[in-house]
Amino acid sequence: MKSQETLAQQEFVRLQQRRYRTVLICRILLLFFLLALWEISARLELIDDFIFSSPTRIALCFAEMLQDGSIIRHTAVTLAETLISFCLVIVLGLSGAVLLWSSKTISEILEPYLVMLNSLPKSALAPILIVWLGNNIKTIIVAAVSVAVFGSVLTLHNGFSSVDPDQIKLIRSLGGTRRDILTKVLLPGSIPLIISNMKVNIGLCLVGVIIGEFLAANQGLGYLIIYGSQVFKMDMVVMSIVILCVVSAVLYQGIAYLEKRTAL
Repeated sequence: MKSQETLAQQEFVRLQQRRYRTVLICRILLLFFLLALWEISARLELIDDFIFSSPTRIALCFAEMLQDGSIIRHTAVTLAETLISFCLVIVLGLSGAVLLWSSKTISEILEPYLVMLNSLPKSALAPILIVWLGNNIKTIIVAAVSVAVFGSVLTLHNGFSSVDPDQIKLIRSLGGTRRDILTKVLLPGSIPLIISNMKVNIGLCLVGVIIGEFLAANQGLGYLIIYGSQVFKMDMVVMSIVILCVVSAVLYQGIAYLEKRTAL
């Protein structure tokens, strides 16, 4: 019986591995097909490569900027601003959610304002932030934090509010305090929610950084996009967008890897 179960498990694992390889190969082939279609369309002048660029022109632009080190500097600036904003969102989001959970009165007072601020288009705040904070990195980071922090507080607070009440009653029956409930039930039981929220926030922070760099930066990928569009260097614009796609995918996969590690 055990040998039959083992064979069935091995067959299931083989099927899953085969499916994973098939999906991976199809993804790679689809990417190459789209790049080839893009390049062929540009060479046959089906599209204007001055406006739409092409994979070859993007690669040449990347190699040129890689040679003088400018693309590394701009990418590193955007990445650093994103990670700083992300860490601040985690701290502020958790702190705000714990504050709302700890006091129902405070929660009822602040929740409508948080909903309103979360719904507000954050690009509308950027010009005001420039006036308040100046044209510097602080404005970019604050803009990025404002994009993600209000939604993070609301999401985490809703998750905290849905914690199993029986566990809370058990802690109280054993003489536990509110601090014990927080450290032994609420936070450990909300780790999947927190990590899921982090996966959303890492992308939102990157969006916020780019919004900030559009208006208040002289370096970074957002600056390259604005500068390239102003001087009609569309190769630079599209290249910056491609790099942003890669950076966002890497950051997301990093959080996904953390999620897998915590699940073990």
